[in-house]
Amino acid sequence: MRPPTIRDVAERAGVSKSLVSLVLRGSGPVRPEKREAVLRAVRELGYRPNAAARSLSEQRSRTVGVLLDDLRNPWFVELLDGLNAPLHAAGLHMLLADARLNRRMGHDLAAPFLDLGVDGLVVVGTVPDAGALGALARRMPVVVAGARETQPPGVDVVAGDDERGARLATEHLLGLGHRRIAHLAGHGAVGELRRRGFEAAMREHGAAPLVEPGDLTEEGGYRGTVRLLSRPERPTALLAVNDMAAVGALSAAGELGLRVPQDLSVAGYDNTSVSRLRHLWLTTVDTSPHEVGRRAARCLLDRFERPECARPDGEERVQLAAPTLEIRGTTAPPGEDLRPTG
Repeated sequence: MRPPTIRDVAERAGVSKSLVSLVLRGSGPVRPEKREAVLRAVRELGYRPNAAARSLSEQRSRTVGVLLDDLRNPWFVELLDGLNAPLHAAGLHMLLADARLNRRMGHDLAAPFLDLGVDGLVVVGTVPDAGALGALARRMPVVVAGARETQPPGVDVVAGDDERGARLATEHLLGLGHRRIAHLAGHGAVGELRRRGFEAAMREHGAAPLVEPGDLTEEGGYRGTVRLLSRPERPTALLAVNDMAAVGALSAAGELGLRVPQDLSVAGYDNTSVSRLRHLWLTTVDTSPHEVGRRAARCLLDRFERPECARPDGEERVQLAAPTLEIRGTTAPPGEDLRPTG
């Protein structure tokens, strides 16, 4: 028995072949009842598009390269979930590569994607080789998701509003009555923006900002917190640059005999799955990674539909997803003996 064809789908749905193609590609205006008729016919017939034939006819591979700064970062996993749904709906498939592993092994970050002929590239997180990214942007649409470093011409950026998010968390701690608040800082443009938001909120409320340099790891958060809590006037609250650093802060506080949040309030950043574990239940800033991924996919699909915007001198866009604060169990007013007296 021969497999069903697009003509069979069109006949079953009572529409034209071109309209079936529009529905399967997820592009173009289609009335809801027509779209549902096509999708119902696809399900009933068990129709599967011939990807190889379609690629040849369209001169496209129907694949999107996704280059991850670090595959271990839980925030990236949620971003990928948001990225995948719109791409899949448009008939595109993702090919993943770990930039961290490729750098360590001395591999060219761009070569695999060029060899496979992907239609576009989404860079998730910070990839330091701006020159390679610029060269790719001259050959295909490129979108950066979740990073705020300066990008080469022709590269779109979708990220969270890091400065605003850090302000939200800092103002929450200030509103609880804390004044000795420290920030476990991170590196790169995202770390700088979060530090800037923290410092601005502190100064606006007449409080002195305390910043402890660190990184984005649990170990870095642990070591930074030990240093902070060893000070003569230890902070009563901490804002970590991300959730993993906040987990390190919680471990350090516990080892030093401090109760969270009674003796020390801790806030994270990113609202990853780690922060929602019941035994942590971390107050954190939700940066909407799923929404960032969804917008990055939409941005790339727009580039496909408007090829003139994929040129290095074409239109560039920076989209920022609005952050929100998730208040959970690791923040509370300072203990009576630690409340400011002035």
